Amino acid sequence: MNNMTHIPGTPYLPAPLALPLSLVPGTTYSQVMVKVLNKLFVPELADGELDFLEGKVMRVDVIDARLHFSITLRDGVLAAASANQPHDLSIEGSIYDFLLLATRREDADTLFFNRRLRLGGDTELGLYVKNFLDALELDGRIGPFLKMMDGVTTLIGRIPSLPKPRLPFPRLGRRN
Repeated sequence: MNNMTHIPGTPYLPAPLALPLSLVPGTTYSQVMVKVLNKLFVPELADGELDFLEGKVMRVDVIDARLHFSITLRDGVLAAASANQPHDLSIEGSIYDFLLLATRREDADTLFFNRRLRLGGDTELGLYVKNFLDALELDGRIGPFLKMMDGVTTLIGRIPSLPKPRLPFPRLGRRN
């Protein structure tokens, strides 16, 4: 997958805010994300709805925030994948576009079709992830947090004219 092409008018996290995030190793983000996601997805994990990730590695790159994380499923729980482990699926985009997806302001199909979120690797695995996210109902579990994310999305959406950060990630290789 290539580095994301900037789409005119797409808001990006300002570079000064991204710098501190880039100082934290990706493995730390992966460990934090799996703790959060394991708590968030307790019912889905118990029902086996994430079994499609068993033995697979999904890498997420938030290019303007200069962070990435890799996760997999082991023994029915999400686990951080090691930094040097090849990924089966990669998804990259700006923090704004991931927030649009999380707050349901935009659907995944629109974001992928408009190349605001980019997918690489196993497209069948990507389809499973997309369908899982589409079916997910989180309002009852994290309603106040979703409202906060909605506010952050609005805030980032209002600052598209600030300097764009340099994209820190090299070209991501495809896994055969």
